[in-house]
Amino acid sequence: MDQTEPVVRFENVGMRYGMGPEVLCDVSFALPAGSFHFLTGASGAGKSSLLKLMYLAQRPSRGLITLFGRDIATTSRRELPALRRRIGVVFQDFRLIDHLSALDNVALPLRVAGAKDEQVREHVAELLAWVGLADHIDATPPVLSGGQQQRIAIARAVINRPALLLADEPTGNVDNDLAVRLLYLFDELNKLGTTVVVATHNESLVKRFDHEILHLEGGELTRVPASRRTAAS
Repeated sequence: MDQTEPVVRFENVGMRYGMGPEVLCDVSFALPAGSFHFLTGASGAGKSSLLKLMYLAQRPSRGLITLFGRDIATTSRRELPALRRRIGVVFQDFRLIDHLSALDNVALPLRVAGAKDEQVREHVAELLAWVGLADHIDATPPVLSGGQQQRIAIARAVINRPALLLADEPTGNVDNDLAVRLLYLFDELNKLGTTVVVATHNESLVKRFDHEILHLEGGELTRVPASRRTAAS
């Protein structure tokens, strides 16, 4: 991929479920490599739908999407898994595997990539300690709280330093202090080169970080540059 090529580009993208109305309408934007964006909007505005398009869980009804310089419409099914492995996703419903320990849930991306066991345990243990779960490394998701499960899901999404990180309400089940700490983790990952998109309702959290906002309303997207937010505050 050309380093000047946007990681994600949408051109006049529309999306609907079945025969229903469009939930996204003529959405156009480009995310440069190494950028950080908050995705905001009321419940039902289409934030989760937009993220689904970016991590290839849905196809658009119309328009052009390119990911890492590849036109998704012309990318074969055989090539899609390689693209998906470059994306880390924090889902609202966590999607942890109940019979696996916290360590093994977080380790999944590393093992898929072929990392050695000693590297896996070292890196996973370090990251679980950072998110405050050092004492729960062998616990399985059913015995953990919602906030603890959310931190495991976040650790799994970032463990492999993805090229693109998409997080859907990643701080919804944690207190404000931990929410800020988790956003600083995303910030550090961004400084290492990962492009980050965080969907959130938490306005106080958004104001704490000087990143551009992608705002959805009525299926349409507007951009609020960080410089404009700074000038207005």
